Amino acid sequence: MKILKWFLIVVLASLAALVIYITVIFDPNDFKPQIVQVVNDKTGRELAIESDLSWTFFPSLGIKLGGITLTNPQGFKSPTMVSVNQAVAEVALMPLLKKEVQISQLNLDGLTLALETQTDGSSSFDGLNTQAGATETPDAETASVQAHSVTLSKLDIGGISITNTEISNFDHKTNAKQVLNLKSLILGRFQLDEFAPLEYELTASMPNLDINSTGAGQIKISNSLQHITINDFVVSNLITADGIPNGSLQANLTTSVELALDKQTMNLALASFSAADVNASGQLDIAFGQQVPTIAAILEVSDIDLDELLPQSTGDDSVATKQESSNAASTVEPDLTVMKSVDLDVSIKVKSVKVANVKTQNWNFKMVMQRGIANVSDLSAELYGGVIKATATLDGSNKIAKYEFDKRLSGVDIRALLMDAAEVDMLDGTANFNVAGKGNSLLPDNLKKNLIANGQFEIADGAIHGVNIPQMIRDAKAKLSGDLASGTTGEQKTDFTSMTGSFNVAQGVVANPDLNMASPLIRLTGAGTANIINEVLDYKLTSSVVGSLEGQGGNERDALYGVEIPVAISGTILEPKFALDTQALLNSTLKEKTDELKDSLLKKFGGF
Repeated sequence: MKILKWFLIVVLASLAALVIYITVIFDPNDFKPQIVQVVNDKTGRELAIESDLSWTFFPSLGIKLGGITLTNPQGFKSPTMVSVNQAVAEVALMPLLKKEVQISQLNLDGLTLALETQTDGSSSFDGLNTQAGATETPDAETASVQAHSVTLSKLDIGGISITNTEISNFDHKTNAKQVLNLKSLILGRFQLDEFAPLEYELTASMPNLDINSTGAGQIKISNSLQHITINDFVVSNLITADGIPNGSLQANLTTSVELALDKQTMNLALASFSAADVNASGQLDIAFGQQVPTIAAILEVSDIDLDELLPQSTGDDSVATKQESSNAASTVEPDLTVMKSVDLDVSIKVKSVKVANVKTQNWNFKMVMQRGIANVSDLSAELYGGVIKATATLDGSNKIAKYEFDKRLSGVDIRALLMDAAEVDMLDGTANFNVAGKGNSLLPDNLKKNLIANGQFEIADGAIHGVNIPQMIRDAKAKLSGDLASGTTGEQKTDFTSMTGSFNVAQGVVANPDLNMASPLIRLTGAGTANIINEVLDYKLTSSVVGSLEGQGGNERDALYGVEIPVAISGTILEPKFALDTQALLNSTLKEKTDELKDSLLKKFGGF
């Protein structure tokens, strides 16, 4: 018992001596001038530590410091780049002898990082690594010693708390300021290869955009420090901006992440995502070890109403401002260099999409992008009783993009589509349509000018709205016969059983050389063009009567049977104008009267 007693006395005396040595003889403030000088030599910046460095002993060994500031380079608006209110680190002493790190608490409060970017492109970070680049590369033996020296057999952290952190950046070229406020980042009891609770709360402020975000989940780091797992991480974001409908958007997600530093891969499982009544789930796999990272994504998305998400016009001034901005942007080719910085393999399914009032369902989208070239192997959807299928290629590897596409529509209610898409009540029927084309440049004007395409169309059991061609012929014929009271009274619609044709697109003009329309009353053939730049129509058609103009129930062949009557279509795509060549009708009427007179004379003179 006496031996044990004396052993405890020796241990306590040793600990007391250690405390006295650390607090009296070993004063950490003695190193402040050297620390300040080293920072000045390495960066050219001034480091200040206003508060005295002090030791903490209970319940663990630690050091506390505060009032730390690091200056910005000369000529910057803010004199201070970094400031820290207080930092505390507490560690258990005895486990260190067994290469076990037991940190009872790490606290960082009041970190402020004020960054600036000057008009010439220089920033607050310039000069911080000037000397670091000149440091000699350690040899293999030194590197091995360094790696061995940081190997831990156990890591135990009671908790980490980072509070009241602000990071700001002011760009003098754009006069824009971005601010990130990390209100808190809390990590609970943490040990290697075991899950620990993690939560955060932050706000971000950017020009015309504010974000409030909170998150909580579980994090685990392997003993090798090479694998990081985050499970059931629930994130809630409130986004506020003028351009968002109703001024704000709530976006929530639940995800799990696997990060393998040795393999340089990350796997993200998106259990749920919701924003503005849009729900999604899927999988994201990222390999970032190569010069060009690869991303593979599989997503399933619910109904999307883009008309509800896109900002609405607030008036003529707003429209004019947006038009000016659009005109300015339309003179510069889109920068697609980002397409070369990542390779993608994406598969997306969307239940329905509504955009510009056009309604579609059951979208499938598959795309592979490599070396700046995106290949869409499948783009399909259901719309207005039919189906659209397309393939496309976008080459963004050069300054001016190139594209190719092949699109097919089948069984589409063309009238419903045109009404919803452009409020154009012009055509009716079930449409089949296919077009293949290519072009270069993504500028709006160049998209129209440079497009080269060919295609065919077929519309069955439909009608042309806004004109009744048989009625026009009837009215014109009646007036030429002397009935000036005759006028259009019927429905302004020309029914047909089929309308077919082919077309080609070049230099902003759609040319249709072989329009053919058939109905029980008339046949319509001809050719024409539609200028997609100024939307002007120019069609020259020929109509011929094949039945009674009184309708399909007429028993007698019409006097104009077989007579070809030119029809002209002019105006614009939104407001087409139809006109008949009345001279042909006049000639036909005169022939009819002449034949009647001839028959009458023959009868009168005995039929010879």
